[in-house]
Amino acid sequence: MTAGFDGLPAAGNGAPLFFIAGPCVIEDEAMALDTARALKAMGLPLVFKASFDKANRSSPRGFRGPGLARGLEILARVKDELGLPILTDVHEPWQCEPAAMVADVLQIPAFLCRQTDLLLAAAATGRLVNVKRGQFLDPRRMALLLEKAVGARCWVTERGTAFGHGDLVFDPRSLVWMRGAAEAVIFDCTHSVQVPAGDGEQTGGRTELSRPLARAATAVGLDGIYAEVHPDPPRALSDSATQLSFEAFRILAAEVRAIDAARRAFDLSPGADDGRV
Repeated sequence: MTAGFDGLPAAGNGAPLFFIAGPCVIEDEAMALDTARALKAMGLPLVFKASFDKANRSSPRGFRGPGLARGLEILARVKDELGLPILTDVHEPWQCEPAAMVADVLQIPAFLCRQTDLLLAAAATGRLVNVKRGQFLDPRRMALLLEKAVGARCWVTERGTAFGHGDLVFDPRSLVWMRGAAEAVIFDCTHSVQVPAGDGEQTGGRTELSRPLARAATAVGLDGIYAEVHPDPPRALSDSATQLSFEAFRILAAEVRAIDAARRAFDLSPGADDGRV
């Protein structure tokens, strides 16, 4: 595996496809470690992701996670024992500094992607910042938004666009429009298949679409695939309708790596896929 900054997989500039994967939220230490071990065993260029707190749950009764202190202890154990780089969400500016003591990448959730103080605080830690494009935000404006992360290296992740009040749609044009806005453009193949109003108090989803959309996104051209992965998705305490099993993720990863290799084999000159040559 080719390593980049802070042990992260190389991203952009012709580097092979990399993966951000892990459970939606830390449910307990054993689950986090078991998931990280299973993902590492797949031999992928990988960043392990898990949230210590899910502050944007649909219902006040939704499971949020172990909280900052305990969550970071668990993520530190994953990092120390397995040597995996870590990505985790931050929701408030004060969380950024302690989270950066463990995480290699601080993630700005989609609902918070325009929060200037949060972006500034994440950037000030010196860690790489992954900004998830809000479901409401024009992808052509992401470069302007990322200017708020002053001095930081940034990735940007596509996760679908709100369609009415109860669905999301993945528009492949967003991947093209966001090129150049950040070091890496990533497609989140699990959040993009959510149905926000689809399951009463919980977000629903169409997991069967994750693989087709990941294949399509890879064919368009990107740097990374983001997926939430759980040992037993139906029993997951968050996003149970869209998380992937280990085997489903293994198959998806093999498919998109093959597509990525085929796309790169064309060795097109810069701009050849955007009509400007």
